[in-house]
Amino acid sequence: MDMKHINIRRWLLAALALPALLATGQPSGDTIPAPQNQLSVDVQFLGRGESRYGGLPEAPNEEDEDKNSDKVPKSNFVLSRTRLPINFKRDWLEVRVTPQHSGVWGQSGKGAFNLYESWAKLTTRFGLFAQVGRVALNYDDERIIGSDDWAMASSSHDVLRLGYEGHGHKAHVILAYNQNADVMNSSGSVYKDGAQPYKIMHTAWYHYDFPRFPLGASLMFMNIGMQSTVDNITVEAHKDRTWFQHLAGAYLSFQPEHWKAEASYYNQFGKNETGIKIQAWMMSAKLSYMPIPSLNATLGYDYLSGDKYFAVPTGHNIGMVHHDIIKGFSTVYGSHHKFYGAMDFFYVSAYHHGFTPGLQNAYVGATYSPLKNWMVDASYHYLSTATELDDMDRTLGHEIEFQTTYGISRDVRVAAGTSFMWGSETMERLKRSKTKNSMRWGWITLSVNPRIFTTKW
Repeated sequence: MDMKHINIRRWLLAALALPALLATGQPSGDTIPAPQNQLSVDVQFLGRGESRYGGLPEAPNEEDEDKNSDKVPKSNFVLSRTRLPINFKRDWLEVRVTPQHSGVWGQSGKGAFNLYESWAKLTTRFGLFAQVGRVALNYDDERIIGSDDWAMASSSHDVLRLGYEGHGHKAHVILAYNQNADVMNSSGSVYKDGAQPYKIMHTAWYHYDFPRFPLGASLMFMNIGMQSTVDNITVEAHKDRTWFQHLAGAYLSFQPEHWKAEASYYNQFGKNETGIKIQAWMMSAKLSYMPIPSLNATLGYDYLSGDKYFAVPTGHNIGMVHHDIIKGFSTVYGSHHKFYGAMDFFYVSAYHHGFTPGLQNAYVGATYSPLKNWMVDASYHYLSTATELDDMDRTLGHEIEFQTTYGISRDVRVAAGTSFMWGSETMERLKRSKTKNSMRWGWITLSVNPRIFTTKW
């Protein structure tokens, strides 16, 4: 039996079991209390202006290469996002619908309008729940699965999520199967250019908070089915082939008084969308110290494995090397902006051909709140590749970041930040940018989040 039929059977079994599962947790007819309906409507506006100077990848252009050799890439723009979350709750039923518009000021086509969230959730008195629809998923520190709220469109997933939460235990199972609309009236199972980056996604997550001890532990397993991208004479035979890659790992959080220690480890295996074997891993460690409520100091280190033999010739082109095994770790669907430096040179803007030399990120920082509604933050990152490179040093550069946030009122907040990076020759050649020693970035954000309507009946 092939994987496609196995997945269909799993969906059918889940659908058949769901009504019985929920029915067991609902009160009987003679004990049902009077309905308590709650409806609320919020408005969420986020606007951000950015100014980037240097560090942006340059498109290959042999004709203009010499002419523009001293030109520094600059970019100034304003992004905005508006959401209208509508929430309804009654007893064991909860529904949320969140229309969203996002885009760049002056964008052709007037930006993008979509449903960021649209789901229904049924919860029993025993802690069991079922949630179906488009959901913003966030797990642990959001390194592997997160909503990536810094990106204006953010991330959400069309899923069926089943779970249990109670007595310190949380167990979730997530099932997703994506398809293009045009196959409903035709044969085949090709998923291309859809709203999600995968065709199939199964995730199991378990978290336990130890009683009378400040330790939390999570385990995660993901099975991700990617549509084949084989592009050769046998493409017809491979066009509906789904290759499965897997991720397994753990996250720990220990938080005694004044301290917090976090650590994670994840391993990736299986095959990528071209059928190449995957053997990759990552680890992270972070220590935070809060001597007083207004001050928090952090120290951390991230290691993400990279591909071997990552050839980098001079000029605009990245060298092609035949890889029998993918060793570059993929950060999958995490909130990438939270990690690896705020300038997003890594795991947001990709290298050519999907290969990566990996990353080492050693950082130190501090957050201080001089007033109740005012916070300032400063941090330093030392960045280098995980893979040893031919004829180049591993060092990518040094990044310094500053950020401040001020709450004008309960619903209005402004924030601003700036980052500076002193890159190496390695950074210049990997990212195809001539401005290794003059990369900087600044931004300012306005966030307005009022609740405009709420009622109960």
